[in-house]
Amino acid sequence: MTPAPTPQPEPTFEAVPSLVVAVVGATAAGKTGLSLELAERLGGEIVNTDAMQVYRGMDIGTAKLPVAERQGIPHHLLDLMEITEQASVADFQQLARATITEIQSRGRVPILVGGSALYTRAVLDQFEFPGTDPEVRARWEARLEAEGSGVLHRELAVLDPLAAQSILASNGRRVVRALEVVELTGRPYSATLPRLEYAMPGAVQVGVEIDRPRLDARIVARVDQMFADGFVAEVEGLVARGLAATPTASRAIGYPEVMAHLRGELTEVQARERTVIATRRFARRQDQWFTKDPRINWFAWDADDLADQVLARLVGA
Repeated sequence: MTPAPTPQPEPTFEAVPSLVVAVVGATAAGKTGLSLELAERLGGEIVNTDAMQVYRGMDIGTAKLPVAERQGIPHHLLDLMEITEQASVADFQQLARATITEIQSRGRVPILVGGSALYTRAVLDQFEFPGTDPEVRARWEARLEAEGSGVLHRELAVLDPLAAQSILASNGRRVVRALEVVELTGRPYSATLPRLEYAMPGAVQVGVEIDRPRLDARIVARVDQMFADGFVAEVEGLVARGLAATPTASRAIGYPEVMAHLRGELTEVQARERTVIATRRFARRQDQWFTKDPRINWFAWDADDLADQVLARLVGA
């Protein structure tokens, strides 16, 4: 008769009472599953750091985990805003940090998870947000409309080369913001970007590492499932609520493609294909962002003992 295995004690985290775990990595890499297992074993609660999951009604296209699949684990910072509202990283930073503090006050472990690297860094790191001036912003936005983002990006490259390197020339919104900050503060916009320095003690980043061919295949499968689950109908309902005119929500991956389909500009197959392409591009940008951070502890996405490996690392944090 084979003896029963000796029960292994669960790791303890008394050495790091302020532990904050951030699960990061490319979209479709498996962050959600790992975060749920960590939350269950650590006595944790999930804190969303996905910029688009804050919007009510944007569920299928943002891969928002349904309530029935959350395993009874509390999830925070989901469904905060109407699609007509504009999300602010600065506001999210304050709200997320307050949420983390509240979770810790109850002896629980906050586990951040989401695909928005900027939101994660804003919560974890030393990251300041200069104010804004409506008149200055309006002037730059008028120039953006008249001259295009390429012209403004070249101007930014002269004023702040480091910022220009980190911002795509096609991203007019970020180019305008950078130029506004330079004008208002007299300092480079790059000086306000997050430093690789945690703002809160006990922060640990866990990266889910996956090879590109496997990730590409998982992205295709995810997008196919989105459309099978009613993504087109979701977007149609949001369009009726004004999605097309929203400043932020309308830019979420997949939503512009489906709106083009609803206008008759694309077939559903074409909308699906373009959503896959856009998601793959986003995943590559995520990789570029995260791989620049040497503090991230990377783990193979398909390891049989993935959660055990992560927990062992956290014990030594």
